[in-house]
Amino acid sequence: MLAGIAAELRGALGILAKRDVQIPARYLSGKPGAGDAAGASGAACAIDAVHRPAALGDDCAAIPDGDGYLLLAAEGIWPTFLEGDPRFAGYSAVMVNVSDIYAMGGRPIAVVDVVWGTSAGALEPVWEGMVAASRAYGVPIVGGHTSARSPYNALAVAIAGRARRLITSFAARPGDVLVAAIDLRGRMHAEHPFWNASTGTDPARLRGDLEVLPALAEAGLCDAGKDISMGGVAGTLLMLLETSGVGAVLDVAAVPRPGDARDLSIARWLLAFPSYGFLLS
Repeated sequence: MLAGIAAELRGALGILAKRDVQIPARYLSGKPGAGDAAGASGAACAIDAVHRPAALGDDCAAIPDGDGYLLLAAEGIWPTFLEGDPRFAGYSAVMVNVSDIYAMGGRPIAVVDVVWGTSAGALEPVWEGMVAASRAYGVPIVGGHTSARSPYNALAVAIAGRARRLITSFAARPGDVLVAAIDLRGRMHAEHPFWNASTGTDPARLRGDLEVLPALAEAGLCDAGKDISMGGVAGTLLMLLETSGVGAVLDVAAVPRPGDARDLSIARWLLAFPSYGFLLS
């Protein structure tokens, strides 16, 4: 059974897509061989000087600022998800950005959006979802770009936040214990690998649960981790291990799972993208 699970994980789109970060990494590494080598080297120098505490591969860019860090992140929405469920796609675009900020021990300030639609009608459910998430998480939408005259529908959202102390993908160490914190009070999306424990939930509970992350960071109890994203628990763990330069043992039987999800296989759950999910080390 374990070999079958491993084979399914290796071929999963959510995990394969995470490799694409290597494309911008080549341009920002300062190494010749991609794009303008001189320009890339200059960019790398700027990044090294400003962004050393959280290098490329973290959930947010972390820029030292006063007594803490300015956090910046952005997420694009998968086109088939946007076409099939535009309202939840809009909701998720805000939600996943909020999660990225909290995953690094921060608190969100505001989001901006880039929305392209074939008509005003195509944009309505997207905006309804974004506004619903903005209200639920208490994070304002303060600007962006909207066009209803596009030959296609597309959505991306960016976010700013602040952290006093960081949780990063680069701080896991040998001997650490892995903790998967997942809200199991949800349901799987009918067509996509999303575990939704957010929509319809009391906003006070959503915000209170997220506040655990900066509280852990500020108390010095945790400095390594990531939010569980499109790669699921398995893919997120791989990214954490790669950036930290360590290995790990994943006991699939110990991963928290919904008690009443009888049709939810172990492999499918390991690849699920939970609305509230964090892997801490």
